[in-house]
Amino acid sequence: MVLLHVLAGMRRPRLDLVVAHANHGLRGADSDTDAAFVETTCQNLGIRCHVGTLRVRETLERSKESLEMVARRLRHRFLASTAAKEGIGTEATAHHADDQAELLLLRLLRGAGSEGLAGMTWQSLAPVQIPKARELTLIRPLLRCHREELLRFATSEAIAFREDSSNSDRTLLRNRVRHDLLPLLEREFNPGIRGVLCRTAELLGDEAEHLADEAEAWRGNPDRLPFASLSPALQRWVLRQELWELGHDVGFDPLERLRGRQSVTVAPGIDLEWRSGGGFARRESHDRFSSQRAEISLGFSGTQALGNRFVEWRLEPTRCSDPQLVGIPGWECLDAQAVGPSVIFRHWNPGDRFQMLGRKRSSKLQDLFVNRKIPAAVRRHLVIGETAAGQIFWVESLPPGELFKVTPETRRLLLIRGYDRPG
Repeated sequence: MVLLHVLAGMRRPRLDLVVAHANHGLRGADSDTDAAFVETTCQNLGIRCHVGTLRVRETLERSKESLEMVARRLRHRFLASTAAKEGIGTEATAHHADDQAELLLLRLLRGAGSEGLAGMTWQSLAPVQIPKARELTLIRPLLRCHREELLRFATSEAIAFREDSSNSDRTLLRNRVRHDLLPLLEREFNPGIRGVLCRTAELLGDEAEHLADEAEAWRGNPDRLPFASLSPALQRWVLRQELWELGHDVGFDPLERLRGRQSVTVAPGIDLEWRSGGGFARRESHDRFSSQRAEISLGFSGTQALGNRFVEWRLEPTRCSDPQLVGIPGWECLDAQAVGPSVIFRHWNPGDRFQMLGRKRSSKLQDLFVNRKIPAAVRRHLVIGETAAGQIFWVESLPPGELFKVTPETRRLLLIRGYDRPG
């Protein structure tokens, strides 16, 4: 509500404003009252308002994701579809500094590295992009403002707001961090811990981005300095980038062994050793891995069984590429030409990396599963789509690959979904 009122004061001629409210329908009458409150506020401010009712529980029954992840995915699709209908290229959300502090602690508890601990940025690509629509940029104008500051502003300006009752549900880890861990750190260790965490996230983000750029520059320089002369931090980034391009990722200890020129098993059946001049020497390890996989030539449509899962796909012309199609629960839409005529369907391997839609770089697939709270017992059965060149283009229960998204140049679509074996 604070963000809405601030932006409302910046309207014409500087800003055309449209409001989108996602009603998740998870809190009964409270959810409907929230939606009505938003509509009334927008009517009083003279602002166009779109309210979408999301089928969260219905989708959850057919999904392996958590309730939070299903709600987030459907919400972002609704927001992106609304932006596409309105011809809008910028989405503004009200994430604030306390959200940033909570996120850093959550990722620290999960063992994230500097990239993950960098948290949210003021500007990024929206998580969901609609084919043939304007590229949607996500901005967070209030990211440097703390919750208490926003509350004081709302009080001083007589801005009405509603509190989401689920924010007090301590079964959710984020709420335990918000209501228990952060107050404990403030009370017992540092009263300014929220600001410290936000500054730490910004510093780590800047440093991670710089090291990534330096590593790319070293790898692309034919007259580069010897690898051994690089700082340990830069060596790690060089190795990570080389591994990511090969579709692998490793933890801290294996990375240190690679820096020390030791052989490391990066995936079942594959050992790598770093050469002094750069690049990996690869050999098959004796520990062979037996996993189901299917090499498929994509026809107009088809179905493939893999373990206790089925994969179904269809090839369609681009006339089907619209927000309604992309929003079908359980189906993903990709550029068929980018994927190629033949693919491999398989299960997850340790070290797999995936560049999800809207991401600048690939991430460890295990981290994506953890962030979306997909249990280990479930993720082992999910199906992964890999191109003939060895790039992962689709992972069941995750958004499609960034490098395979539908663009205005797309001529043919690949629609794909995974589901349980009947019975």
